[in-house]
Amino acid sequence: MTDDRSGSAGWFDGLEPDDREAAADAIADGTAAEPANWPRLAVDAGFASDEAEYYDRLKEATMAATREAVERAERADDRQLVHAVRTMDDCQRTANELAERLAEWAGTIDPDAGAGVDYARELAADEGAVDHPRVRSLAERITALADEAEDLREYVERETPTVAPNLAGLADPVLAARLISLAGGLEPLAKKPSGTVQVLGAEDALFAHLRGHASSPKHGIIYTHDAVRGTHPDERGSAARAVAGKLAIAARVDHYSGERKPELEAELEERIETIQARTADGEAGGNGGDGE
Repeated sequence: MTDDRSGSAGWFDGLEPDDREAAADAIADGTAAEPANWPRLAVDAGFASDEAEYYDRLKEATMAATREAVERAERADDRQLVHAVRTMDDCQRTANELAERLAEWAGTIDPDAGAGVDYARELAADEGAVDHPRVRSLAERITALADEAEDLREYVERETPTVAPNLAGLADPVLAARLISLAGGLEPLAKKPSGTVQVLGAEDALFAHLRGHASSPKHGIIYTHDAVRGTHPDERGSAARAVAGKLAIAARVDHYSGERKPELEAELEERIETIQARTADGEAGGNGGDGE
């Protein structure tokens, strides 16, 4: 917002003093070519009675603008994905931990008690399995948590290709969502170099390396990518770099344009085939050498 008119109220030109929403919009959207004496302008235009009241109204408007910006960011599709995948992991982890406790408890009643979430499902479905109401109640809650985790997984698998089509294409949708979650959102992920993307999820190992207590991690959560996990350990670092490089590009495309680029998948597949061929060639050469 520029101060081109005599008597302008600056940021709040033409606004009612009690219209906080409009004042917040003015702060969020306005610009000024150069600084001006905004308090004096506001007082002269009748927006505030004095400088102290101007700053009170300015504080209210800036807080309203910040609140709206935070709410808008939290409503964004990638943030919904972050909440979903984190909740999915929490539900699954909690269900597994409680299933261990259930197995211990049920084992004191039934010597043939099983273990795991599957056993909890059996107890929840069979009223005569264990004659203890609290054990059965626990089994039902474990089952509900596991079911919720599965529902959330379906949601993530369905929504990720819409939010980040190229990431979801290069990695499976759940891995793509976890990368977005670890980075704090699609925009932060898009701004990270490939080397950082490569070790997302391996922060503890990375910090240990920086302290001189461990070697540098080759990969973080992208280890679950088929191209990394399916590559011989000797070449896994190269595979992780290749995958991270393409994922970093995919994140940028998804954030800045959203255009689907299937050629990224073809390029990654070709690169991984080249890397994996090194192992095959090395093993063939090694076998020939042994024979000689």
